Amino acid sequence: MTTTTPRHAHTAPTDSATSRPRHRRNGVRWRRGPFYVVLFALSVIFFAPILWMISTSFKTRGDATALPPEWIPPTFSTEGYTTLFRDAQAPVLRWLLNSVLVGIATTALVLLTASLAAYALARMDFRGKNVAFGLIVSTLFVPGFVFLMPNYLIVDAVGWLDTMWALVVPSAASAFGVFFLRQFFLSLPPELEEAAVVDGANRWQTFWRIVVPLSKPPLATLAVLSFLTSWNDFLWPLYVLFNPENLTLPAGLATLQGSYATDYPAIMAGAVLASVPVLLVYAFCQRYIIAGVSRSGLKG
Repeated sequence: MTTTTPRHAHTAPTDSATSRPRHRRNGVRWRRGPFYVVLFALSVIFFAPILWMISTSFKTRGDATALPPEWIPPTFSTEGYTTLFRDAQAPVLRWLLNSVLVGIATTALVLLTASLAAYALARMDFRGKNVAFGLIVSTLFVPGFVFLMPNYLIVDAVGWLDTMWALVVPSAASAFGVFFLRQFFLSLPPELEEAAVVDGANRWQTFWRIVVPLSKPPLATLAVLSFLTSWNDFLWPLYVLFNPENLTLPAGLATLQGSYATDYPAIMAGAVLASVPVLLVYAFCQRYIIAGVSRSGLKG
């Protein structure tokens, strides 16, 4: 016996892509409306300073301090960039090169020391391992300025004042890097390393050929964080560097601010210049960072 649906029966219109009633999909979109509004508001809050920095870099000195302030420069000017690159007392390109070299060297040392220490704490058994790990993590709770004077005395004792070594070596030990990589190494299946040992690999070969290739996402994440920390370091370079040509970019830009007058377009132009390498580093490592955040261990 065959049953037929009455002609007057009502069926809700459906979406061909998801086969769900349209009114239900509209309800979901309506409930998500406040969420998108909050995201838009946060985007405006985060991007407004960046847009203001770019806008000010193309203003004249008078327009940069005019009241009320204007988002769009009344007179488009490259005076800030011209002043920045022509001032003999402000070797900006040299500062930029110093920051890049210090950032690369610091990042390389952090990756080396943190990965080796984290692997030893995650896979090797030795007396006092838990105590050592606890002491390393405890340094994360100490304010950074507490280490300024001890580090300065050590750098002075070894004769590294006013050199790039004073910026690179004290930053080579990263407690956060050790903690971060140790947690990732613990999530790796130990069977992979045991198989490598059965095949005749020693501890170093196991680490370099098995663990490191599997750890590209967390290593890339740590590299970006270390580079950003070194790049944005402001106080420590002012303590240990005296020659203006040896300054890094953040510390050098601070010298453009005078006692009685401040060249805001030039400072903002320097800030724009300082943000370019950071954006390039993030663009290069973006896919590794996303992979490191979205998963841990191995792909299935």
